[in-house]
Amino acid sequence: MNQAFIALGTNIEPREEHLTQALDLLETNEYISIQKKSSIYETAPVGYQDQGDFLNMVLALQTNLSSMDLLEACQQIEKELGRKRDIRFGPRTIDLDILTFNYENSTVERLIIPHPRMHERAFVLIPLAEIAPGFVVPVQKKTVEAYLEELPEKDKADVRLWKTEI
Repeated sequence: MNQAFIALGTNIEPREEHLTQALDLLETNEYISIQKKSSIYETAPVGYQDQGDFLNMVLALQTNLSSMDLLEACQQIEKELGRKRDIRFGPRTIDLDILTFNYENSTVERLIIPHPRMHERAFVLIPLAEIAPGFVVPVQKKTVEAYLEELPEKDKADVRLWKTEI
């Protein structure tokens, strides 16, 4: 059984419904079992600014899928929920990013594990720290909590608790 952490984000209304639908689609996949769900956090957009605020959360999963098959499953959910990839870091109905997969360190054209920018993003680290503060991120060998402590206070303050469960 493989362990993965996945970040979910949405900023096109109905945002909560998009998260719920993505969770439902993950849960109906016979090869995926959601172990933990973080609270939902609201954050301003990063990069492209001319868009609404995001709702973000992180899931801990167990899966029999390979990392590439999990990527395919996530991208299929994005497609089913109408994800368009017109603008880099632009608005989206749903985004599912694989943060880690077991303790793999891999770089292939379509998937880099661990996620290359996760340690820079409070909107990823805060919900991840909620469900797995002591998880050691491969490569740098630091805990999620240690990465979170290194972020500027301003970045952390921009991540607001929106809802504790979905």
